[in-house]
Amino acid sequence: MRRTGFKKNLNRAGTTLMQRTGVVDRTVDGEFEEEYERFKNLEKKSEKLTKEAKGYLDAMRGMTGAQLRIAQTIGHFYDDTIIMGPGGQEYRRVIEKLDEETKTEMDKAFRTTVLEPLARFCAYFPEVNEAVKRRQKKLLDFDAQRAKVRKLVDKPSEDPQRLPRAEQEANLAREQYENLNSILITDLPKVVELRVPYLDPTFEALVKSQLQFCRSSYEQLEGLRHHFPHESDASDRRVDDVLQQMRELSICGNF
Repeated sequence: MRRTGFKKNLNRAGTTLMQRTGVVDRTVDGEFEEEYERFKNLEKKSEKLTKEAKGYLDAMRGMTGAQLRIAQTIGHFYDDTIIMGPGGQEYRRVIEKLDEETKTEMDKAFRTTVLEPLARFCAYFPEVNEAVKRRQKKLLDFDAQRAKVRKLVDKPSEDPQRLPRAEQEANLAREQYENLNSILITDLPKVVELRVPYLDPTFEALVKSQLQFCRSSYEQLEGLRHHFPHESDASDRRVDDVLQQMRELSICGNF
């Protein structure tokens, strides 16, 4: 069985080589090529979308993790003995909560509604590509048998049965190829069209996930507003005053 499979693969490799050199004609099916090109385009874009979605979740984790580290560091500057102490401590609590929500609620929801559906969709692509490979093998077999028939027609054999046998084998190879080719031409457009009803809910879930994260972040950070002065101009003046005091220090002078 293995020897037979090896022999077939060797013969197909020989047929491919002869097609490249023009010795054997190559069958071209424009309709299949067009549908297969559309499928490969879908495959490429879907895999890129899956990769970017994973990158988005990793980026969100990275951002909330960075926020947490900033909040923890800022906490060292603020305690209950200074006016802004409660604001610094509250900021840390808010960021810790946002980080925990991202790790639990958002992470789970994003995986369930975005990453897993995308992965299931992309899992069909290898099966389609395997069917295309089988079609290519059957096509090589057909082209090889057709070339044998043409050769026997151009240069008849002393054995009168060789041509009928070759024609019979060519017809069988053509039938096997055309059956698989017909299935692919019918099903490839269906796979491409299914992207819309399948990916629409995933896209909606992606947007809702982003909205929920932004809304939760805004609402919780908005609660810190009362710890800060309402007038931004006053805040700017305070910063300028502190900077001026630092410039007036001897250690900051020009030596």
